[in-house]
Amino acid sequence: MKSPISQSQIERMRDVAEEWNPEEVLRWAFAAFEPGIEIASGFGAEGVVLLDLASRICPRLKVSTLDTGYIFPQTLELANKLELRYAMRVERPHSEITPDAQAQIYGPALWNRDPDLCCEIRKIIPLKKKLASLCAWVTAIRREQTTLRKNAGKVEWDSRFELVKINPIADWTRAEVWEYIEKHQLAYNPMHDQGYPSIGCIQCTEPVSPDAHPRSGRWANSSKMECGLHQPADEKCLLRPPSASTDDEKRSAADK
Repeated sequence: MKSPISQSQIERMRDVAEEWNPEEVLRWAFAAFEPGIEIASGFGAEGVVLLDLASRICPRLKVSTLDTGYIFPQTLELANKLELRYAMRVERPHSEITPDAQAQIYGPALWNRDPDLCCEIRKIIPLKKKLASLCAWVTAIRREQTTLRKNAGKVEWDSRFELVKINPIADWTRAEVWEYIEKHQLAYNPMHDQGYPSIGCIQCTEPVSPDAHPRSGRWANSSKMECGLHQPADEKCLLRPPSASTDDEKRSAADK
């Protein structure tokens, strides 16, 4: 879908939008891009905050979540609860290749041998197909989550998927996310209370210690920190922060 606002206009608006709070960002985005705007959510802590903020501005939310075939049942249960709470239907884009077919084509446990390819098949390709029908998408990413996200704008042009990207809580801290959840008594994934600050697919998510980087439990046995959904088209996937690296990773980096 063609955006009513050009890429150059969006790039000029980026600095202006930095002065807006999340409600102002969302109010502008829904007014500018409906009906071609949708929220993409993995239903993490940030995701439930974003849905609550958006529901106060747009009563008819359009929301999607990528069904990789490897989602934790707790995540699926939360999605069902949120559908009821906000009177919405969560669309679930998925890969045309089933998990069984993937194992037959690429061999078993592709996520261990080539996690980037697994993410490409199960996440990036389905999302690209979904976003082709939109002119803007809304995410709950925050700048402090990873190095790759530190320059995310509240309003920006998504060079990977070629549409407008809205990140209303990009400048929020993790503490602010949980303060909002507690203040508004929002439902959240119980796995967050069990050492899982960041939750993805079953095979690629592990619990972490309280002092570890929140995303260090994602693809824990590799240097991977991003699935690629929020990776600019002209950037390669970056390594996990040094504080979350294994000793082997640190030695490997020092040798280069």
